[in-house]
Amino acid sequence: MKTVVENVTCTFCGCLCDDIIVEVEDNRISRVRRACANGRGIFLDYDPTPRKPTVAGREVEWEDAVSAAAEILVRADSPLIYGLSSSACEAQRKAIELADLLGAIVDTTSSVCHGPTGLAMQAVGEPGATLGEVRNRADLLIFWGCNPAASHLRHFERYSLNAEGALVPNGRRDRTMVVFDVRPTATAKAADQFFQVQPDSDFEVLTALRALVQGREIESDSVGGIPLERLRDLTEGMKACRFGVFFMGMGLTMSRARDINVRELFTLTAQLNEFARFIVMPMRGHGNVAGADQVLTWQSGYPFAVSYARGYPQYGPGEFSAVDVLVRQEADAALILASDPVAHFPRAAAMQLKRIPTIVIDPVVNLTAEGAQVFFPTCCYGVDAEGVSYRMDNVPIRLRGALPTVRPTDESVLDAIIETVKRC
Repeated sequence: MKTVVENVTCTFCGCLCDDIIVEVEDNRISRVRRACANGRGIFLDYDPTPRKPTVAGREVEWEDAVSAAAEILVRADSPLIYGLSSSACEAQRKAIELADLLGAIVDTTSSVCHGPTGLAMQAVGEPGATLGEVRNRADLLIFWGCNPAASHLRHFERYSLNAEGALVPNGRRDRTMVVFDVRPTATAKAADQFFQVQPDSDFEVLTALRALVQGREIESDSVGGIPLERLRDLTEGMKACRFGVFFMGMGLTMSRARDINVRELFTLTAQLNEFARFIVMPMRGHGNVAGADQVLTWQSGYPFAVSYARGYPQYGPGEFSAVDVLVRQEADAALILASDPVAHFPRAAAMQLKRIPTIVIDPVVNLTAEGAQVFFPTCCYGVDAEGVSYRMDNVPIRLRGALPTVRPTDESVLDAIIETVKRC
């Protein structure tokens, strides 16, 4: 018998598209409508069949796996809790509670993507808005160091370039799109103007734009490989628009100057508000990485790289960031929640994860789980479990399950580990 479930939320990326339609047959998702190619895999490739957890590669009962995980964490002198960004807010809160209980370091995937964005926001502020405002009002879109045509496939359709809104009823025809990147991309092909920036020259270009906005002269014919006249024309266009938005990606956060690049962009955005309504929005990748920042900030006061070793939260990007802690071989145990750092971390950090006892909580067996001492196969939020995730514009979205929940949730596993740790 086939069941159709509407208004399901896809958790692949920060767009959190909540208009997905899925068809369920025999407790498996057989068809997905409206989702992009990336999102369809979340639903069609997921096997909800219950599985037992493993300890040292051997299947055990859930109680035994919880006991083994708790023993590893209690014995550790400096445990690390990492990931969080592909889980729901309910589980994120439990992970932070566990870190507080253990005196552990807790870090999210923000530290290897938009951590510099958080540092810039703390320094100068972040002029923001919701994607709904962008859809209904924005007539100038500037994508800087990101390629949503490959990473956020429905962004143009739902929120930006092609979306029809209250003040832009003709969609694409009412909008101007500009792209800054170090190379031509699929996003650049869709743009009205493409500015190719020399690698590691974003700071210089942003500083030049700030100077031009303030009416200052620049004694150079080009900046960052871009003719000055083109930048001057763009500046006039930015000042003349009704509602402009900068969408920024890891091309800014992971190139030279990092948070200083982002700080310049945030300051430029604030200055442009003297002439037009202008906002900036990071293109968040993981489905709930924005939620991880929100929950950790709510619980500790800081968005990532937090240590509870002294009995209270300490903030230390670069000191308590997961990669740095692992490379320095300071962590002697790790709990990985809904992440795969072995597949994405630098080699030295990934090798340290393989050397220390690791606990993985994840719906699928990934590279990190393959080498884990304890592995908990949990359900997938938004597919067979309910929860809350934050969209890239920090709007909370309630996730509904298209399938019945038959596996334990991340939240329930963490709660069981917390209770066992308290008894140790």
